Amino acid sequence: MALRIKSQWYDEGAERSMEEIAGALAFNGWRMAVDKAINLHGEQFIYDTDEQRLGVIAEYLIFQVQAVDRMVHERLPASERQALITALALRMSDHMTENSRDLLGEGDHGSAFIERLNMRTAEYSELGFTSDGPSYPFLRHLGYQIQQIMGGSQENRWVIDQVMDKDGPEVYKQLKRIVRNLIS
Repeated sequence: MALRIKSQWYDEGAERSMEEIAGALAFNGWRMAVDKAINLHGEQFIYDTDEQRLGVIAEYLIFQVQAVDRMVHERLPASERQALITALALRMSDHMTENSRDLLGEGDHGSAFIERLNMRTAEYSELGFTSDGPSYPFLRHLGYQIQQIMGGSQENRWVIDQVMDKDGPEVYKQLKRIVRNLIS
């Protein structure tokens, strides 16, 4: 069953703050990340722990933050872009914190996510992204990070190909539509 994404405002004429847009992006981003983590399991890739599953979800969220930043680079003034990306990262961190606490217990899950996001931002900044979307190295980086989290078992050996060839491009395609509809 296809994931239903909500990418239209009920009152399309109303002004939206960057925080409101970030909230909608984060909500949809979380749903897409969870869907792709579930999809990997459905494709017979193996998670050994809940930490691995949450790590994969975090990598998909980080990928989305990077993609949104690149997509709005030319569309928004620098101050609005910074406000959007900061709010998006914080809202995604909230989702990670809430769900990590449910599965793993108390801890500083939000700070761990932001730390990982900052590290990945430096890595993704070296990779290409055009109006057509993420470059091969951009998608490969996502796949590589997910493969590292899931481990090198025989079952997970080809997870990088699944992420690069199918799941990553699908996330980008949905995200592109969401950004286009939410930021007019």
